[in-house]
Amino acid sequence: MAEYDYDVLVIGAGPGGYVAAIRAAQLGLKVACAESRETLGGTCLNVGCIPSKALLHASELYDEAANGTLAKLGVKIDKMSLDLPTMQGQRVDAVKGLTGGIEFLFKKNKVTWLKGLASFTGANTVAVGGETVTAKNIVIATGSSVMPLPGVEVDNAGGQIVDSTGALELDKVPGHLVVVGGGVIGLELGSVWRRLGSKVTVVEYLDQILPGMDGEIRKEANKIFKKQGFEYRLGTKVTGAKAGKKGVTLTVEPAAGGAAETIEADVVLVSIGRRPNTDGLGLDKIGLELNKRGQIETDHEFATKVPGVWAIGDVIPGPMLAHKAEDEGIAVAENIAGLTGIVNHDLIPGVVYTKPEIAGVGLTEEQAKEKGPIKVGKFPMMANSRAKTNHEPDGFVKVIADAETDKVLGVWIIAVPAGTMIAQVVQAMEFGASSEDIAYTCHAHPTHSEAIKEAAMAVTGKPIHM
Repeated sequence: MAEYDYDVLVIGAGPGGYVAAIRAAQLGLKVACAESRETLGGTCLNVGCIPSKALLHASELYDEAANGTLAKLGVKIDKMSLDLPTMQGQRVDAVKGLTGGIEFLFKKNKVTWLKGLASFTGANTVAVGGETVTAKNIVIATGSSVMPLPGVEVDNAGGQIVDSTGALELDKVPGHLVVVGGGVIGLELGSVWRRLGSKVTVVEYLDQILPGMDGEIRKEANKIFKKQGFEYRLGTKVTGAKAGKKGVTLTVEPAAGGAAETIEADVVLVSIGRRPNTDGLGLDKIGLELNKRGQIETDHEFATKVPGVWAIGDVIPGPMLAHKAEDEGIAVAENIAGLTGIVNHDLIPGVVYTKPEIAGVGLTEEQAKEKGPIKVGKFPMMANSRAKTNHEPDGFVKVIADAETDKVLGVWIIAVPAGTMIAQVVQAMEFGASSEDIAYTCHAHPTHSEAIKEAAMAVTGKPIHM
């Protein structure tokens, strides 16, 4: 039998890769993880989920002080100002702390970090950082990167036409920020700079923001962000952008066709989605081709068609979410170790970390209706005592259930802590809950989560506080 340097080699140390490496090591396997960044954690920890939340949190507090919300609560601040370098400093500290934490976990679990870009030279052989290593199992967890927009050249160092990485690192508040793409990333980063004083215009090709989410939620979110000061150019296509001394000139035209016009901006953020990272992996050397979307196809155990080669996270089909990758990381490690690792891809929650937050899991109302008769229960946050007391009236909870069996098919929430609230629902749905199960579960009072209980009550009867 052939001898290998490692039982498992994971390519990429993002949320999928580092979790797979640690789990495999916990299961007694000899593990290495190849990562070319100077720090572990991938996009998520370095330039994605974590730093964006650091700025979202800080900008929220600034906004509350600046827009008079705190004054209404009796917290008067006579002189306040924005210290952007300090705000950016705490973002850098957050990243440093968490990426360093993964390095500690690698050492604790005896995972070897191979520094450099990895490329297949054979089915069980990879060149990384000037050396060749062999592994019985290789997990591709290379993640994704920003999708480019034709005619628009991103230059993060220039600070005028930026992607999500550049938008995190701006050293001054733009007078006018144009966000190209009305999806999660654009709305989150647009929110940060709007709170700090920017005029924000969202240009979206489709006729509504947040594609893929429940229709009613998208409409309500649009209304809330408009009230906050967002401006929209929906059904609009960007055809070019030119950076000059005075700012950026963006050329747009109606998506359905029509006359071109220009928009002047100080900074343009391009956030039209992400694409899988497969360049330079040498997949041709092992006979592994990509699907039409540039993804690697796997079976439900995350095995590719090449024996001993597995793939997880953004590089395979499914939502490009850190928590989806993490779950797949645990599952693939367990499958390699001979256990049973599964991920229920029907129940991957999605969250938008704006204020209020937006969260959803399962089917949208539109998708559920296509499958058969449904019942829908709704409850507004305005009628929730905790939200009302906290001056957080925006949003609602919506529970979608099968009309005959009462099984919960989807739940959608707009509420300040929606991202935390959704976990309860995902767990309930994982157990096959009916709306009645949620309605008859005692929820602590006063909490935002009571709105979930009341929305579930509204599916088959009536909520109490409406």
